[in-house]
Amino acid sequence: MNLSLANRRALVCGSTQGIGKACAIELAQLGASVTLMARNADQLRAVLAGLPCTSSQQHDVLCADFADPANVSKALATLDASRPYHVLINNTGGPKGGPILDAKPEEFLAAFQMHVICNQLLVQALAPGMKAACYGRIINIISTSVKAPLENLGVSNTIRAAVANWAKTFAGELGPHGITVNNVLPGFTDTQRLASLFAARADKTGKQVDEVTKAAIATIPAGRLGDAHEIAAAVAFLATPAAAYINGINLPVDGGRTQSL
Repeated sequence: MNLSLANRRALVCGSTQGIGKACAIELAQLGASVTLMARNADQLRAVLAGLPCTSSQQHDVLCADFADPANVSKALATLDASRPYHVLINNTGGPKGGPILDAKPEEFLAAFQMHVICNQLLVQALAPGMKAACYGRIINIISTSVKAPLENLGVSNTIRAAVANWAKTFAGELGPHGITVNNVLPGFTDTQRLASLFAARADKTGKQVDEVTKAAIATIPAGRLGDAHEIAAAVAFLATPAAAYINGINLPVDGGRTQSL
């Protein structure tokens, strides 16, 4: 099985913490040269310093704020077209929780820009190099809400579904060029994002955070929260040559929680 990403370049979004950071580490361990992309320059440099690196790898950073598509476009314009990317990991923070009835129209617009528009800009910038190399892996970190909407995450449920269909469309268009487009759907994963969601839920219900956490774990057949590196392992596999015939799928990595096929 060919799991090597030697001589491949990967751009990993939202890579200063959580699942994005774990993805960057896993891809680097497989031999890829990794560009970390996020909005906090200091955190980017800190993660960069800890990436596995051999003499054949060249890691770097690209600073951009996904809340501002124009800023993302400006950052992408600085990339060297002669050094194409072979792997793109689309990953950024999700919208805040809350009932969909309470969501303001601007919340949907902001989330659409952050997740769909910025993803579109990234693919448009990187796809020509992938086509020239006849190798591309576009992997989107979204949510199991694509298969079953999650309670109290109205905006997120809506936008994640949009990303899934956007990706499926691209899978058909780019497949003939040796490029695959897949979605990884994390379940309850031990990250700052999940901690903030559980804290908000506890505050709303008057429960303790531990109670909310235990109730969530009770819905997971594996009996525990996931680890960011377990999500990243699935992402890394989809990025390798071994996954060349996997295209256009939604892959839950959730300990068996999602009650659908």
